[in-house]
Amino acid sequence: MSKDIRIKKGLDIKLVGEAEQVTTELPLGSTFAVKPDDFHGVIPKILAKEGTEVKVGQALFHAKSDERILFASPVSGKITEIVRGARRKVLAIKITADAQQEYKDFGKKDVDSMSGEEVKNHLFASGCWPFVKQRPYDIVANPNQAPKAIFVSAYASAPLAADYDYALKGKEAELQAALTALTKLTEGKVHVSVAKNSTLSPFKSMKGVELHNVSGPHPIGNVSTQIAQIDPINKGEVVWVVTPQDLVVIGELLLTGKFNAKRTVALAGSKFNKPQYVSVLAGAQIADVVKGNLDADNARVVSGNILSGLQVDENGFLGYYDNQVTAIPEGDDYEFFGWNKPVFNKISTSRALTFSWLNPKKKYDLNTNTNGEHRAFVVTGSYEEVFPLDIYPLQLLKACMYKDLDEMEGLGAYEIAPEDFALTEFICVSKQPHQKIIREGLDLMREELG
Repeated sequence: MSKDIRIKKGLDIKLVGEAEQVTTELPLGSTFAVKPDDFHGVIPKILAKEGTEVKVGQALFHAKSDERILFASPVSGKITEIVRGARRKVLAIKITADAQQEYKDFGKKDVDSMSGEEVKNHLFASGCWPFVKQRPYDIVANPNQAPKAIFVSAYASAPLAADYDYALKGKEAELQAALTALTKLTEGKVHVSVAKNSTLSPFKSMKGVELHNVSGPHPIGNVSTQIAQIDPINKGEVVWVVTPQDLVVIGELLLTGKFNAKRTVALAGSKFNKPQYVSVLAGAQIADVVKGNLDADNARVVSGNILSGLQVDENGFLGYYDNQVTAIPEGDDYEFFGWNKPVFNKISTSRALTFSWLNPKKKYDLNTNTNGEHRAFVVTGSYEEVFPLDIYPLQLLKACMYKDLDEMEGLGAYEIAPEDFALTEFICVSKQPHQKIIREGLDLMREELG
């Protein structure tokens, strides 16, 4: 049985440079990195020192808070550098890959006969537990707290997002194995959301899950939007979240005994000569991922989507959870009297001087200009137009800024993740960093309230 979910509030940002449905298998790069900052809130305890030889799936570090939560190497090779920042904080563990990859064998499993505790222990041992994240706080899941439900959003609505129906084609067996494993981890339901108009989604044939058909503008693909519509979070409750590309890694582990962090990554945006899909491992160097395809002149490269991704240079690395690399023009030009003339080449929710509403299907080649400077919050009512959750976004942002925990709790902070405020940040006339404000607010709640 499926349930339809439709939202009206939101904003689709249509950009040129959508990835063509062609996948190129890239050669194995030479350098990979695992960055602890990709796992928000985790303090790493290093297990593998510089000079150590590691296999694929071998643990590089564990979480200080729980030594069962291991973080695995995506490649076999030698650890060449542990990059540290201020106060010796670990920023990255760099690995030079072997020409011939060697896998640590975790053993094939019959997931149907496994208990919930056995599934959990297998995910711990193999380094797959970090793929399970939780609400509240949008962090790696606390294994000691049982979730009331588990959510998978198999529809990405962010600008130029990878098409899961294409990227997961042929992965039905892995997806089913992983979903079956997830059903053992909760007494509640495993909810999977797919696009209502999708006919090719591999999730439509999955057993043991509750399927939901979703439609509407972005952020309908954000899992917080779906949780709010299906089974909202109340104080004291926890839900777990897994992305479709991470389900494939978990499923392959169960079926083959190998940890394989290979992803089908969308290269999207107007600065790619040929926007397309590539098959690469998590933690790959960006230079290897975009090689020969990027128009590097005046380009900004983002690991993830342009609303919530992280800016990287070619010496940077693909984020551990990312299945998209976006490249758009850098906005370093200045428009003289730009505020005082009609605008036809920009997106706006306002009809004052902008005419994007006249042609809703037009695709834009936007750059990174903020078209304004950082200033005090202005109450315009525009956030509510693009924010579908039953939350007052401006009031919650302000509560996070003046650190009122009771107010944050009352305004629904348990339900949200920073990415839910990417659209309000995009349209903000005050140019406030909404996602950063929300992340700092959630961190404060976690420290104070646990």
